[in-house]
Amino acid sequence: MKYKQKNKILLENNVIVSKDKILNFRVLQKNIFFSKRFIYNKINQEKPLFYNRKSHIFPNYFANADSNFADSDFVIFGVPYDKTSTFRKGSRYGPMDIRQASWNYEEYNMFNGKNIQSIKFCDYGDLDIKNERPEKMVQKVKNFTNKILNKKKFPIILGGEHSLTSGSTCAYRFEDIAVLYLDAHLDYRDKHQNEKYNHACTLRRITDQIKVENIAVLGIRSAEKKEFYKAKKEKLFYKTSYDFKTEGIEKILKQTRDHLERKKVYLTLDMDVIDPSFVPGVSTPEPFGITPFDVIQILDCFSNQLIGFDVVETCPPFDNGEGALHAAKFVRFIMEKSIINNTNI
Repeated sequence: MKYKQKNKILLENNVIVSKDKILNFRVLQKNIFFSKRFIYNKINQEKPLFYNRKSHIFPNYFANADSNFADSDFVIFGVPYDKTSTFRKGSRYGPMDIRQASWNYEEYNMFNGKNIQSIKFCDYGDLDIKNERPEKMVQKVKNFTNKILNKKKFPIILGGEHSLTSGSTCAYRFEDIAVLYLDAHLDYRDKHQNEKYNHACTLRRITDQIKVENIAVLGIRSAEKKEFYKAKKEKLFYKTSYDFKTEGIEKILKQTRDHLERKKVYLTLDMDVIDPSFVPGVSTPEPFGITPFDVIQILDCFSNQLIGFDVVETCPPFDNGEGALHAAKFVRFIMEKSIINNTNI
């Protein structure tokens, strides 16, 4: 049989015929599925056999990032890395897709009256970490974040898997930093798959440098038994996505602010904290999450305390651009609110 799709790809006798290439492969029943964006092997969840990069038709930097490094208040850089991803690989495409999505938006924000053209920021590009081991990647993120902080600028990091955050947070040299950790998962294992810098160990690595009492975790709904009990024993502050439903976000935000007091806050946003019905393209999706509006409220609540931000685990091969569109909007929101508050930049 022939199946004609919008992208003019035909499936006939186990052969995919496209306009410019022919791919011959054996169809493994129940182990291969197709979409207009990729053909993917479900057995190992490792990588797309085909991923349409032709959609990247806009400049390869974040929209309106027109300042140079010296003049910028904010410095964006990408960490296209997903070597330790354990369910879906593909977050290495996140930084570029977020940049592409950023060109979708109007320069003017009708809700806060801010025009992004008035913000001084640059996009430094991606770190060269493609072939590095996880620990080396983390060290490179730390070093470059240090460079940004030494020039008294605000770092914004586009991931990439969440393991990068153990590098960026450890670049801050004063003790009173707090970390606000938005994630569906606790990430509190000491080691996973024989790797201490696995994405499932990120929060644990952060606590190697930052006190547990200076950390707040919001939106979690998944944890391995031992890591969960260890976190409870060490009195890690956390609120689950179910708490958002039962207690309400206003109460949770008040409790979180009381816990972190008036400390300077580094905020890390794993996109899987959002329910996959809104953002399906993440590395490890977990149902029953919080909403994009919840995230906006959290960012708004802590915007006058922020000193750094990353958005991680956007996995473009598994959605139709929803993840990158949300991530790009969150980045813009962080810059706009920080400028409005005129703090920590």
